[in-house]
Amino acid sequence: MPKAPADYQARYPIDFGDIDPQVRHRVVQLYSEDRIKSRGVLWMPPQRRARTCVIMSHPRGDFSTHYSIPFWVEAGFAAFALNTRYLNNDTTMLHENLLLDLAAGMKFLREEEGFDKIVMLGNSGGGSLFSYYESQARTPKGSRIGSPPGGGPPDLNKFDLPPADGFIVLAAHPGQGLVLMGCLDASVVDESDPFAINPELDMYDERTGFRPIPAESRYSSEFLERYRAAQRARCHRIDTIAQRHIEEATHARSEQRAGDFASRSAAERNFVARRAMAPRFMTVYRTLANPNYLDLSLEPSERVVGSIFAPRPDLANYATFGLGRLVTPDAWLSTWSGLSSHARIAANIPKVTVPTLVVGANADQDIFLSDVRAEFEQSGASDKKLVFIEGADHFMRAGGIKAHLGDPRPRLMRVLTDWTRERFAP
Repeated sequence: MPKAPADYQARYPIDFGDIDPQVRHRVVQLYSEDRIKSRGVLWMPPQRRARTCVIMSHPRGDFSTHYSIPFWVEAGFAAFALNTRYLNNDTTMLHENLLLDLAAGMKFLREEEGFDKIVMLGNSGGGSLFSYYESQARTPKGSRIGSPPGGGPPDLNKFDLPPADGFIVLAAHPGQGLVLMGCLDASVVDESDPFAINPELDMYDERTGFRPIPAESRYSSEFLERYRAAQRARCHRIDTIAQRHIEEATHARSEQRAGDFASRSAAERNFVARRAMAPRFMTVYRTLANPNYLDLSLEPSERVVGSIFAPRPDLANYATFGLGRLVTPDAWLSTWSGLSSHARIAANIPKVTVPTLVVGANADQDIFLSDVRAEFEQSGASDKKLVFIEGADHFMRAGGIKAHLGDPRPRLMRVLTDWTRERFAP
């Protein structure tokens, strides 16, 4: 593999850049039970067969060259990086469909590759994804969560979900919907206008406590209470919009099943069919507005001002890119709603009883230390361990006020590989 350019890690912080050419790997095409294709890369140690495989995935991110892979294979483990059907696309993402992709990966590793043990590595958005998967895998068919919040397929009771043997929760947020609700701009007063603002709820207004970056802001407890309540209210408002759009499509589909539908005019049938098939697309403006980004007295840690998405969230809040920025109603309810999505660690990890390691990054700007501690406390495992990595940002690079400690990844990976080796033979 060619040597990575000097700025590689800055541009692609999840990647390892290059790897020992002796490491074996192959690209695998998988087909889920609903016949949708996903792809993975299986990395194997040189000149030996591993008995334990670490599977890693993210709802939309490319984990095929995840930074942990060289460390896993050097320690004698196999690593399987699974990219889901929604790679680089969360516009139409249903978390329930993601579970079917994970199931295809689990079956491949068990049945075709014959691994004795499988350990889930839930990094960032992968933490809530794998906890959702494992909680349903451990729930008997007939008792699982049915269709996604917006309705429609898949019903998880109809599919096989092979369970795993271990779980690593690495710099993982409590759920994509909860993270988004925490950074929804509460000052939005019109979902169709990105510039419509209630100044009394604008965290980027100096009258509410904002100070120009890089200075720290300070928000009063009274403002924060109103702000968090307004964030929940905005999430509920968007939920209501999504549900209304879904009801329109559902009504059209029921019209298609009406007894007299075939006798209607071609124009009317086409009109109904289009409404039944075509989704509404929702634009969710200003989704980078968490007071924790700027007020470091909130959720104290080693982090510095800013977000993992931008050092200037006050400007990036208005940028083209943003969490949940363009979504279908189904995708909003299944993935991005902090009130409706089932992909929440708090709801799922109590059902995950396999050995569990929870790891936090002390300088993470978006996943806070209280989130990590809660995940540990909520875990249903009797064998569980909590570790924090000093001087590490969300991507386990040197960051925050202890960045001088140097590259945290070797320190992190000693923790991960030692913990895994103690429980599962490579």
